[in-house]
Amino acid sequence: MLEWKDMRRGALAAAALGSTLLAGPALAATLVVASPNTPEGFDGDALRPHTQNVVVQTYEGLTKYGRMMKDGREVLDPSKALPHLAESWTISDDKKTFVLTLRKGVKSPYGNELTADDVEWSWAKSFAQKRTGNFIARVSNVEAVKAVGKYDVEFTLNAPSSIFLKALTLYVPGIYDSTEVKKHATAEDPWGLKWMENNTAGFGAYHLETLKPGDQAIFVANPNYFGEKPYFDRVIYKQIPSGASRVTLLKTGQVQWIDRPAIQQVLDMQKDSSVKIEKATGRSSAAARMNPKCKPFDDVRVRQAVNYAVDAELINKAVFGGTAALAKSVVPPIVDGYDTSTFTYDYNPEKAKALLAEAGYPDGFEMDIFYSDLWWHQEPVAIQIADQLNKIGLKIKPVKLIGSEMRSRGSPKVMDMCFFTFEDGPIVLDPVYTMYLIAHTSGVSNRAAYSNLKVDELIDAGRQELDADKKNELMKEAQKLWLADAPWVMTVYSATFEAMNPKISGWVHYPDEHERWADLTMK
Repeated sequence: MLEWKDMRRGALAAAALGSTLLAGPALAATLVVASPNTPEGFDGDALRPHTQNVVVQTYEGLTKYGRMMKDGREVLDPSKALPHLAESWTISDDKKTFVLTLRKGVKSPYGNELTADDVEWSWAKSFAQKRTGNFIARVSNVEAVKAVGKYDVEFTLNAPSSIFLKALTLYVPGIYDSTEVKKHATAEDPWGLKWMENNTAGFGAYHLETLKPGDQAIFVANPNYFGEKPYFDRVIYKQIPSGASRVTLLKTGQVQWIDRPAIQQVLDMQKDSSVKIEKATGRSSAAARMNPKCKPFDDVRVRQAVNYAVDAELINKAVFGGTAALAKSVVPPIVDGYDTSTFTYDYNPEKAKALLAEAGYPDGFEMDIFYSDLWWHQEPVAIQIADQLNKIGLKIKPVKLIGSEMRSRGSPKVMDMCFFTFEDGPIVLDPVYTMYLIAHTSGVSNRAAYSNLKVDELIDAGRQELDADKKNELMKEAQKLWLADAPWVMTVYSATFEAMNPKISGWVHYPDEHERWADLTMK
């Protein structure tokens, strides 16, 4: 049932949307996306709330995944990295030098042609920022990027890479129109980062036209886009804070898409013919993490006990309505190399109690479990885990943090939380990338100070192994060791649900879990 304040917000939002649409182009070419917030920035190297949702629309990769049909629906084929902004490449005999040749005539909305100088500048920006793009370079073994001709760019690797071409499918390091960005750079801000807080300069299908923080962002199709012309020539990314109001606006046809609905909303909307729900197996685990540097989690028996004490099937039913996939490996089911053969943590509270007693905690211990509002399920998952652990004699209290504090405290330079819920998953469909991201000592999504040098060695070997079967065997062994160390309570891989107008088609699931507006049509 909608509260009065939600109904009022919905009415106000509807009125605002109505006036917006009347003032703009025809509705047939306009997609309205209802989101909890407007984007807080447009730099893929410095993700803020809702940045990733929109930079994937404006910045496209040098390569792209292939596609295939599965269960009657088009999906990405992670085994194939195909030309995109780059039309071809050559590889040296030692597999450490790639020369990519760019498509000619690719232009940004500003009319500037894509050249190798743009690629070199874009990667230099990521190297300098030392954030997401720099991590992508490191895990892909990229050491240097240099323009060697107007349309030829050379990537030098410090070792062969099993994931390099897949990593080039990403929105980061973004490929920028450096000619335009340099106009807004200063001596203090040589990469134009301040300008990027409110502007885009990519070669992708869409371009930011206007931004009103707290209200809406309007994107328009790139008139110079090298690919097929998008069906929607205008996208309104509208802030609607209330989840109930977003659902109401979708059901009444005033928006055509809503961002990441909660599971109960999904279950309700599946019964309504005015809404279409699409589903894919997610790549992110709704896990609880234990920091081995904190007592009592420095004892592997305690971490294993916590795993045995949590009933993931119950969490799936209570929190996710039975729609999620039970998580039995840190590599998600949608990635080649997913292996559950060494998973042993089926629900067993008696074994959990025995392990706690063996570790010296027969009467349990007290601990806070932190959660945030970064994902709708974090609070109910934290509550469920606390309740189940309390039943075996522990005293666990859920404590809420704001999203920015959660991200900060889980960053590689801090990692000071002992027990917390979070969601992470790979944006490259590869087991080595997944393991490096989450399980390697240097992984940016490690977040809880997990470290096992043998696991690191296996992952590092996998980064250089070009034989797919041998690579998967290395990652199978790494998964086995990681599971034995039990740094996470895995729970489930939550499904990705997208809620849209029933006339929309063309949705394809991407590992970053954001739709591509250029894929969509409305008939």
